[in-house]
Amino acid sequence: PAAASCRRLWSSRCSGLPMNTVVLFVPQQEAWVVERMGRFHRILEPGLNFLIPLLDRIRYVQSLKEIVINVPEQSAVSLDNVTLQIDGVLYLRILDPFKASYGVEDPEYAVTQLAQTTMRSELGKLTLDKVFRERECLNSNIVHSINQASDEWGIRCLRYEIKDIHVPPRVKESMQMQVEAERKKRATVLESEGTREAAINVAEGRKQAQILASEGQKSEQINMASGEAQAILAKAEAKAKAISMLSDALTEQNGDAAASLSVAEQYVSAFSNLAKKSNTILLPSDAGNISGMVTQAMTIYGALAKSSPKVVEKSDDFGSQSSQ
Repeated sequence: PAAASCRRLWSSRCSGLPMNTVVLFVPQQEAWVVERMGRFHRILEPGLNFLIPLLDRIRYVQSLKEIVINVPEQSAVSLDNVTLQIDGVLYLRILDPFKASYGVEDPEYAVTQLAQTTMRSELGKLTLDKVFRERECLNSNIVHSINQASDEWGIRCLRYEIKDIHVPPRVKESMQMQVEAERKKRATVLESEGTREAAINVAEGRKQAQILASEGQKSEQINMASGEAQAILAKAEAKAKAISMLSDALTEQNGDAAASLSVAEQYVSAFSNLAKKSNTILLPSDAGNISGMVTQAMTIYGALAKSSPKVVEKSDDFGSQSSQ
């Protein structure tokens, strides 16, 4: 059918040739091939032209516009032995009206047949999957092959586009099953990756929580140790101040009487707390003689007070000897 339509188109062009009226006006984007006495004479350009009656004859009319030709559907076998039904659209242009007129009988029919054979040849080099993935590359290869053969015809193939590719029903079903399996595989992979990422995030969160908790405990222990150290220092300073104040008070007038009063108060307080924490107690023979106990404590204090200056003097003598 395609060949018949191309031949009818070509015959209509030949039958509808303009007459030689001496003065001729050639339309734009057309080339009129003129023969003189049956031999090629010249090509009329667009615009005003003059011919000799009876001797000159317009033999061919070529259109220089871009021509669109539907390539009919045909069967082709791929590299993996799958029969395909494929059709396309061919875009071409006549570059040399002389070659297009005298180089081939029917240029459009010749190019159509060449496109079909080239398409079958190129499809036989590819597998079914590559036919769908590399359609653009397939179109480019077909155009290149057509241009190599049609250069002698004065025709230039601009581009070729594959319209539809039909596969057998069973192959189509297997392709759909393959696509579904691929989608399920991707979904499973994505789900496993999500589970892995979630587990990693949970573990990372626990790790960070443990690190923060340990740092908190460390800071707490440091703060507690620092507080205890400061408390010990404060108690030591307070005790030192108390001892210093006590020693200053003892050196003043009536300091011994104040010390005797403090010892008596402490004795009474300690005696009142006897047997509160334990049933077993040890008492001196004269526990009720407060004045005796105070006198004894003051005697011990006086002996210590007398011995302390001697210790200081000895330390000074030792220091002077060592300096000599």
